[in-house]
Amino acid sequence: MSEIEEGRVLRTRWTPGPDVDATGAVLVAVTAFRADRARDLPGIYRAGMRLRDAWPDLTGAVGMWLWTTPLRRRCGSVSVWRDQDALRQFVAWPDHVVIMKRYRRRGRLTSTTWTTERCEPSVIWREAHQHLAER
Repeated sequence: MSEIEEGRVLRTRWTPGPDVDATGAVLVAVTAFRADRARDLPGIYRAGMRLRDAWPDLTGAVGMWLWTTPLRRRCGSVSVWRDQDALRQFVAWPDHVVIMKRYRRRGRLTSTTWTTERCEPSVIWREAHQHLAER
């Protein structure tokens, strides 16, 4: 049984974005980063928290969680977006690009996206949790 399956994943509270009241279909993005060295995790955590602090101002952001399984050197996010264009804007956002460049050679990043008919955070987290357990 994996650490994720055993429930040892730590996550932040749901952080709403400016589009938290979006109706209709939304895009879910799940990222998972496995750091090569545990000593990189504090910096990754701080960087993620800085991005999270900006969340309420990001166009097209519906909401998000940061998550980690520190003993496995894994961390990432589950983010919900109004649409693919909003996610692309975030990926290209200079603050995000700087962080990705800083850590890209310090581990392995995987990601997946899917569309769901409406934003139900508890349902989205359960599905994201399953994706994380499969990796």
